[in-house]
Amino acid sequence: MKFIFDLDGTVTSQETLPLIASHFHIEQQIAELTQQTIQGNIPFMESFIRRVHILGTLPVSEIDQLLYNVRLYEKLAAFIREHNEKCVIATGNLDCWVYSLCQKVGCKNYTSYAEVENNRVAAIKKILRKEEVVKFYQDQGEFVVFVGDGNNDMEAMRLADVSIAVGMTHYPANSILPFTDYLIFNEDALCRQLNQLLSVVQE
Repeated sequence: MKFIFDLDGTVTSQETLPLIASHFHIEQQIAELTQQTIQGNIPFMESFIRRVHILGTLPVSEIDQLLYNVRLYEKLAAFIREHNEKCVIATGNLDCWVYSLCQKVGCKNYTSYAEVENNRVAAIKKILRKEEVVKFYQDQGEFVVFVGDGNNDMEAMRLADVSIAVGMTHYPANSILPFTDYLIFNEDALCRQLNQLLSVVQE
């Protein structure tokens, strides 16, 4: 069994992009892009490329340290650490930006990749498709539960054996709701559901 978690707004209690924007005083450029992407009005790939264009000139090490300090949903993070071998993170964020944050969460992670030169993003090498992570584990015979909240989770949720949409940080994107088995707005309820799924599959 594999639990695959989106990172931003799912495991973290803050969206990382607005946090970066606030820190570097580029809120106006980022705010509308974030909202339009979450709601599915801008395709993730297009949004991601725009995001990297805006943020790519900023120091990679400073973003990494900033995101290391982002708040986690601690009960959910505890579940992930307790079941480390069954949990993975799948995030479209660049590896160089979320490396320390993913280390803090403490499970295997899949990210997008960038080429870094002089502490800046020089080029995007790969943009993660979360559905490929789902398929990878299903091909190994794993029962896959996907937990997310945004439009870029849609294909992964469609493929997963069980999909959980969470609205703990913001309301889930409308585009994922048709593929959702559970819609959860509370961290305690989410952890109960994860433990229930774990016990059912283990039986």
